[in-house]
Amino acid sequence: MLRIVLLLVAVIVLVVLVPRLLSRSAAPSEGANAPDFTLRSQEGSPVSLKDYRGKWVVLYFYPKDQTPGCSREAHNFQVDQPKYAERNAVVLGVSLDSVDSHRKFCAKEGLNFKLLADTDHRVTDSYGSLTNLGLVKFAARHTFLIDPDGKIAKAYTSVDPLKHSSEVLSELDLLQKPESAKR
Repeated sequence: MLRIVLLLVAVIVLVVLVPRLLSRSAAPSEGANAPDFTLRSQEGSPVSLKDYRGKWVVLYFYPKDQTPGCSREAHNFQVDQPKYAERNAVVLGVSLDSVDSHRKFCAKEGLNFKLLADTDHRVTDSYGSLTNLGLVKFAARHTFLIDPDGKIAKAYTSVDPLKHSSEVLSELDLLQKPESAKR
């Protein structure tokens, strides 16, 4: 009898707690206003989304500095910086890591675009990108392409870090075509 009660309690705990631990806020949908934010970059200076009005913004969330997938993704965004500049676009990376961690990551990887420290998790959560495993929290690998008016033009919630930068560049080309050329 005691086994049955313990088993029942364990099932109830799993059914009630696991979804809460794994849940995340909803990501902003395409066409919605991008949630505004101000975070510190690897240089320690504040960076706000509103500073980039009039430009396309590639806002990418990644789990952790100095890890293989995140290093590869950042490297590809770095190599493609001239292509983003040609398209009037800036790349901003966001993780839960500290400013100091970002500074070291940029120095090691030779990154010159902004990495933003979301140490209180608010921005990551507002973009539906916070993964909460109870004791461990990290940013999910999501990207939001934000148009010059501050609206979400494209949301990527399934990202392959090896080819993501080229995928975003292709989408920028498509979105920037004149309406007559899209038909």
